Amino acid sequence: MLSYRAALLSAVAAVACLGVPPPSSAQVTTILPEISVTASPIAGSQPGSFVPVTTIDRSRILREPARSLGDVLLNEPGVTGTSFAPGANRPIIRGLDNFRVRLQENGFGAGDVSAYGEDHAVPLDPLSAQRIEVIRGPASLRWGSQAIGGVVNVINNRIPTALPDRAVQGQVFGGWNSGTSGWDGAATAEMRAGRFVLHGDVFGRQDGNYRIPGGKRQANTGLSTDGGAVGLSYIFDQGFIGTSISRFHSLYGIPGGEEAALGTQISMEQVRWASRGQYRPTAGPIQAVNFWLGYTTYRHEEIGAEHEEHDHDHDHEHEEEGGGHAETGGGRHIHGGFRNHSWDSRFELQHVPVTTGLGELNGSIGVSFEQERLRTTGEFFEFLPPAQTDRYAGYVFEELTLAPGWRLQGAARIEFVRVDGSTATFPGGNLPLSADQELENITRRRNFTPVSVSLGLLHDLPWAMQLRLTGQYVQRAPSAAELYSRGAHDASGTFDIGDPNLGMESAGTLELGLMREVGSLRFDTSAYYSRFDGFIYHALTGNNCGESFSSCAPGGDGEFRQVAYGQRDATFYGVEAKAEQDLLSFGDNTLGVSGRYDFVRAEFADGGGNLPRIPPHRLGGGVWWRGVNWQASVDYLHAFDQTRIGANETPTKGYDLLGIRVGYTAHVNDTTAVNLSVIGSNLLDSDIRNAASFKKDEVLLPGRSVRFLLTMNF
Repeated sequence: MLSYRAALLSAVAAVACLGVPPPSSAQVTTILPEISVTASPIAGSQPGSFVPVTTIDRSRILREPARSLGDVLLNEPGVTGTSFAPGANRPIIRGLDNFRVRLQENGFGAGDVSAYGEDHAVPLDPLSAQRIEVIRGPASLRWGSQAIGGVVNVINNRIPTALPDRAVQGQVFGGWNSGTSGWDGAATAEMRAGRFVLHGDVFGRQDGNYRIPGGKRQANTGLSTDGGAVGLSYIFDQGFIGTSISRFHSLYGIPGGEEAALGTQISMEQVRWASRGQYRPTAGPIQAVNFWLGYTTYRHEEIGAEHEEHDHDHDHEHEEEGGGHAETGGGRHIHGGFRNHSWDSRFELQHVPVTTGLGELNGSIGVSFEQERLRTTGEFFEFLPPAQTDRYAGYVFEELTLAPGWRLQGAARIEFVRVDGSTATFPGGNLPLSADQELENITRRRNFTPVSVSLGLLHDLPWAMQLRLTGQYVQRAPSAAELYSRGAHDASGTFDIGDPNLGMESAGTLELGLMREVGSLRFDTSAYYSRFDGFIYHALTGNNCGESFSSCAPGGDGEFRQVAYGQRDATFYGVEAKAEQDLLSFGDNTLGVSGRYDFVRAEFADGGGNLPRIPPHRLGGGVWWRGVNWQASVDYLHAFDQTRIGANETPTKGYDLLGIRVGYTAHVNDTTAVNLSVIGSNLLDSDIRNAASFKKDEVLLPGRSVRFLLTMNF
């Protein structure tokens, strides 16, 4: 298989050889068809959203010194990341992470195991994204109860949905980062032949250990990533049908503690086949028929030096698919790995508008099926034995236009979830009863029927403002990891203990929002309150363990920190706000300022203390200039100290983050533009520790860096 360097060069050469002159009237600022926000399954509904949706466009994605999906979103209001490793930074939304945040690409679930361990990468690279959406609130019902905290949707054109304006169009870019002495690059192109549209993209990234304040480097933070996709669609007057195949590969180190000392790395690969289609009848009660069908294979190996206490014979008992204790050379070997095979399918019908006595009614009904077959190899058979999860669901969305300026939206979803696996029975206190206690697996099957409903009201106000009030009740079934975890996880440095008797968690949420999307002053603010019954949490116990449960002891100096899943009632509440104000405009140039603020508080009910790993208050602002040729911005963000901490946690000191960007765009002709940007990040060289990270006491986030970026649209 071609390396990412060869793939990038091949793509650029192919684009250069095409030589098809586009029409002079085409615009260079939009290289792909516009895609509507996915927060609602009701196509063609009126402007405005019942939920807060954060949208990151292509230009912002490219100028971030991001090495993963979580890096791009790390400083967005209401969003942060796990920051476990440069290649593994999973988004956290309003303090909720892992199995409460669904990650997807064009509506297809990620099909990975990033929710099973903070050290696991998300195989959705920002370099392949046209746009990233973060969807919070009732709209997440469309995607299932596993999105109880929100949805991060990576949108690209890997399955084209419309005919492009030109016979050939695309983008090529490359960047270099001083903080990692590394580079990244990507190329994407669309080619039209009659009613067929062919899409191709490739991307790659090569980074060394990143620089931290004081001129040092954070050990074992190197990263190598590459991937690409090919897609083909047939576009007809009443819809489209298309398919694609994509690949993602990454090799990255795990910083901090023994993992850095042993040079622990993770090598992972994902391959996905996907198909999408839409049909819009010209008559009848159905306005649109949509389907999604995808199959994903995922695998990764965790590689490192030998543990002195390791029991080779024990590990070989569970070798499969070559993932046991295989040697990799140089005294390094594969500790074990994860395999995941998943199906993801959804079918939706949108009915034509119906006139009622209260107003016009628009809506959609859908069904979905997801299956996940998870296998572990080598040592990780002890961490989590093989498990299978099946999810069947039906859902409905309806939107009613009341009096002018008033809209009401309701949604409901019912699921059937079956989780098969096996685990051991742990004694009270999660400590062994004897020095030689062995754990024995017992096969378990858990069935759940989560039910979720939501109701939202949207009201148009003067000065183009919109007020939204939403309420929802969502139930979530526990995952295989929360139920069946039972052992050491090398890369994360934890000894995880699940609870096979966990029940469903449920959350009632009330949210009030005010937004203005047009005019010289634009803003979006939200305040929310959530009450969780049976919240499933993952927290340090204060115990430490070796490779086996019999070695676990209070405190101690074991190489693994013991973390256990539990269930308690909890409350979450917070505020998110962002705004922009145009100060001065002349011609196509605008000078403006921006501001933002967010916080989330999370507490166990009845005075039970704080939940662990909750982000702190953050306040920021900036000045920007946007013009046809020149673009510039200065951004500042202050994160306050986080002293409201969970059990066995330590306080996290706040930090100041300063960034500057200057860019120049040269319009070569009517269809081609070249942009050169220089982006400075963490220019104050602040010590940045993420309060939401398990590694925050051991690992600093990147220090001062400068990124050079060259982009060409054609």
